[in-house]
Amino acid sequence: MGHLSTTLVRRALLSIALAATAAAHAGKANDTLTYASDSEVDNVSPYHNNMREGVILAAMAWDTLIYRDTKTGEFKPQLATAWKWDSPTALNVTLRQGVTFQNGDKFTADDVAYTFNEVTGPDAKIATRQNTDWIKNVEKLGDYQVRIHLKTPFPAALEYLSGPTPIYPAAYFKKVGLEGYSKAPIGTGPYKITAVTPGQGVTMVKNTAYFKDSPIGQPKIGNVKFVVIRDPEARMAQLMTGAVDWIWRVPADQAESLKAAPNLSVLSGETMRVGFVSMNNNGTTPESTPFKDVRVRQAVNMAINRKGLADSLVRGGSQPVYATCFRTQYGCETGKVVKYPYDPAKAKALLAEAGFPNGFDTDLWAYRERDYAEAMIGDLRKIGIRARLHFVQYPALRNEVRSGRAPLTFQAWGSFSINDASAFAGNFFKGGPDDTAKDPQTIALLQTADATVDKAERTAKYAQALQRISEQAMWAPLFSYSTNYAFTSDLKFDAQPDELPRFFAASWK
Repeated sequence: MGHLSTTLVRRALLSIALAATAAAHAGKANDTLTYASDSEVDNVSPYHNNMREGVILAAMAWDTLIYRDTKTGEFKPQLATAWKWDSPTALNVTLRQGVTFQNGDKFTADDVAYTFNEVTGPDAKIATRQNTDWIKNVEKLGDYQVRIHLKTPFPAALEYLSGPTPIYPAAYFKKVGLEGYSKAPIGTGPYKITAVTPGQGVTMVKNTAYFKDSPIGQPKIGNVKFVVIRDPEARMAQLMTGAVDWIWRVPADQAESLKAAPNLSVLSGETMRVGFVSMNNNGTTPESTPFKDVRVRQAVNMAINRKGLADSLVRGGSQPVYATCFRTQYGCETGKVVKYPYDPAKAKALLAEAGFPNGFDTDLWAYRERDYAEAMIGDLRKIGIRARLHFVQYPALRNEVRSGRAPLTFQAWGSFSINDASAFAGNFFKGGPDDTAKDPQTIALLQTADATVDKAERTAKYAQALQRISEQAMWAPLFSYSTNYAFTSDLKFDAQPDELPRFFAASWK
């Protein structure tokens, strides 16, 4: 926002809008939907990034075996036409015939077996192991039949098969390798990626050969362009002038101003995404040392004003969060989770007890919403924790976390839109590369919870794990995100709580 008042911003936006009203929106005229975001993915291959921008691209260019209906929650056939449990650790899947990849290759069982065996192999350098770690291997039973073997029972299997598990073309991937694939990816999805330009974006064209029985329907807009515009003011200006058709993560006060602009629509709503501060109690740097003490971690939880952040900065339905899951996720049992109050005086007392009566210096790494990060740093400073902000791109932040160098980070997690607690707590507290606690008791509880078929026992184990994570203050979960979308009023677009903009379902009015 800078130092401009809301009134000045509103005047500036309206003047740009009025100047733009005479010009026709290029998007509809050229049948090209241009959408902008602040971040780009380090690799467009869906298994090799874990950013929301990558999840959007995956839904555009690739298909999964199963589709989860956003309205009913029902699982529907996509690349699979039928599935049946042979045993708790073996799922037989019948595949759809007559589907082709965007390069003309025929889709068969070879592609499914190759994809899952490749991404679960010992040398696979995929971004989020939790998404496929439950798969032992895939066996081809016939040209259109496979059996997915699980390592242990995994009740959320269908949820994952309808989410972050797209299918690659085996022959093409083997030929070009990961590096070639990331530059010229091929899937079976409703749009084909025609260009990947680092630092700038991704260009897509409608897949005119998309299979007619797909549960998502046929794509309607001819061309879709994703452009990277890091500066929020620049994104806004390009939307106002019609150079861009759709933006999101618009600050709440600016979203209010945009409602007055002609030719624009604004949508708002709470999402599954949760903002949090991670604390590295296994860190390798002097700045991490204080966080080995649970009292320091509890002090951080009491220092940050969750309600203030949700009400004043995020807004639009945002709520304080105290658990490492989102409330709609199966297993997000928060009855025994500690709800740390905002209490700077108690936080200072805890720091003194831990041997830091004058506080200490440390580092906070962040990659998005700089104003949120600065508000948290302000709260921490009030209790004597003096955190220097390192504002970087996400891959750099992830490297600092995984190497043990980052003592504190401000991050956000949308669980790949998976409505199961395994996609949140399981990703960060089960001993994987993003687990900054490495707590054996929590790891064991989550391993049991993920693999337990008995629903009552499964929820009980999640409840115990979430309770322990909160009691030990391994993190400071903070708030749910609300997302403000702004787009040309020529566009028919619906937002979903899972924070996955489905451009393949959008159309011009």
